[in-house]
Amino acid sequence: MFRLSQYVRELLHPSPLTPPRKPSGPVVIWNLIRRCNLTCKHCYTTSADIDFPGELSTPEIYAVMDDLKRFKVPVLILSGGEPLLHPDIFAISQRARDLGFYVALSSNGTCISPANIEQIAAIDYQYIGVSLDGMRDAHDQFRQKPGSFDASLAGIRLCRQHGIKAGVRFTLTRDNAHDFDALLRLMDDEDIDKFYLSHLNYGGRGNKNRKDDAEFQLTRKVMDRLFEQALAWEIAGTHREVVTGNNDADAVYFLHWVRRRFPEQAEHIQAKLQQWGGNASGVNVANIDNLGNVHPDTFWWHYGLGNVRQRPFSEIWQDVSDPLMAGLKASPRPLQGRCERCDFQNICNGNTRVRAQQLTGNFWAEDPGCYLLDEEILDSCYA
Repeated sequence: MFRLSQYVRELLHPSPLTPPRKPSGPVVIWNLIRRCNLTCKHCYTTSADIDFPGELSTPEIYAVMDDLKRFKVPVLILSGGEPLLHPDIFAISQRARDLGFYVALSSNGTCISPANIEQIAAIDYQYIGVSLDGMRDAHDQFRQKPGSFDASLAGIRLCRQHGIKAGVRFTLTRDNAHDFDALLRLMDDEDIDKFYLSHLNYGGRGNKNRKDDAEFQLTRKVMDRLFEQALAWEIAGTHREVVTGNNDADAVYFLHWVRRRFPEQAEHIQAKLQQWGGNASGVNVANIDNLGNVHPDTFWWHYGLGNVRQRPFSEIWQDVSDPLMAGLKASPRPLQGRCERCDFQNICNGNTRVRAQQLTGNFWAEDPGCYLLDEEILDSCYA
């Protein structure tokens, strides 16, 4: 995850470069349940409104949670499906809070209602992220349910009214990019705390010319707009949190934007970005699915590292006998193609390896979702 607003603040108020703090353990995104009341077109879990057999029981969840605590995992992001459909979601959430985890909820928002908002507020989630796939028409089409946009927005409003930090997650596609500006206005209209732009894992474009590729051009245009909006919010003192995910090339593209707009700060921002280090899948980001299978992140559901019913998460996560985990934990990673030639590996860290694997069968092939031009992967391009 690229915390854009953090680096925009560095442009306006530079802070000293201090030794990086190593996380005590990985952030764990935990798909507690696969059931969902919506059937979204881009769902990575292929959820549906049915019961899925073999899911971890609540006592099993508690046992895993105890192991995560001993392993010093700092953050649990409770997800689904729709996590609010889990019959024990509030008991699970409260136990996580009592154990001292930072606990966030990843919801579609439609299940946040006057009937349960008091229970949600009582848990005191540190953050609730709600997915919006554009404005009303686009969102309802993506979610394949009329009225889902209004229900999701109502959920966000209820959170805001009860003092709960809530944010919008937006997955950019060709079919909803036209609503991007409207969503940014919605952030202001509703005084929403956080905006998360998620890149869709497009496939099949790796061999096209990046200068002419329509999807890459769309991504670049949206990122330019997001950089300027994040800057405007900071200058205005609004201080919204703006992050992007699933394309760590965003950080390198931001550096090039800084070199054009704030050349006097480029060296400082580059040092800060290098300290961040880019993609953390398999290192500081982990996923446990509804069946207890462990993955390097949420997009690796087709590749399991082990199951918490057979081995503790802490043991699975440290096992580098798996070739994928060995490579993800290596520094530098054994990248190939454009990624190997890129001068910004120490910022991006090879981007999203799952795209390369799914399209080529090779974990370490160049990321076909990198929208940087050939000259932009060279540090000398602005010399």
